[in-house]
Amino acid sequence: MRHEIPPRSGTAFTLDRGQRLTVIDPQGEQVADLLAFRRDDTDEVISSGRTLDYASRIFLTTGDKIYSNRSNVLLEIVADTVGRHDFLLTPCSADTFRIIYGDTEPHRGCFGNLAHALAPYGIGPDRIPVAFNVFMNVAVDGTSGALEVRPPLSRAGDHVTFEAREDLIVGLTACSALQSNNYAFKPIQYEIG
Repeated sequence: MRHEIPPRSGTAFTLDRGQRLTVIDPQGEQVADLLAFRRDDTDEVISSGRTLDYASRIFLTTGDKIYSNRSNVLLEIVADTVGRHDFLLTPCSADTFRIIYGDTEPHRGCFGNLAHALAPYGIGPDRIPVAFNVFMNVAVDGTSGALEVRPPLSRAGDHVTFEAREDLIVGLTACSALQSNNYAFKPIQYEIG
């Protein structure tokens, strides 16, 4: 069954070990922030630092594993039609929009959407780490280290499939940051199988 996350919103759900989660970009150029917590101990969560350290690169794709803060594999990417995602930048937030965009009445962003969706699972805002930003295209200058957020490379129907290596609680958004989504807000879809 296919589910849809409306633009600028998020959801949370459980994923059993061995199940697959497919994140779909139905219209193209839309980012989805993904978090995963171990269901029986939510202090264990995906870790950008450990994952990138073990992969020895910043762009992850099919065959790569997403590690936890305790160096256990929580997810594995088993299919990927895009091949460019971000695991450097934190979920956008009201502060992001205030500081970067100068918004005086900012949207709560992916951070706020994730906090709201994960609250019923007992996961508070201070426990939200860097998300795996599905379809986000962040270029890194190899000399200066400067970051540039570019339009996603995803086109309508592109998708990424993750396999759960543990029983998980997953948070997933349709990203709220204009620059990340080429200045248009669109839905994200997902399937569990």
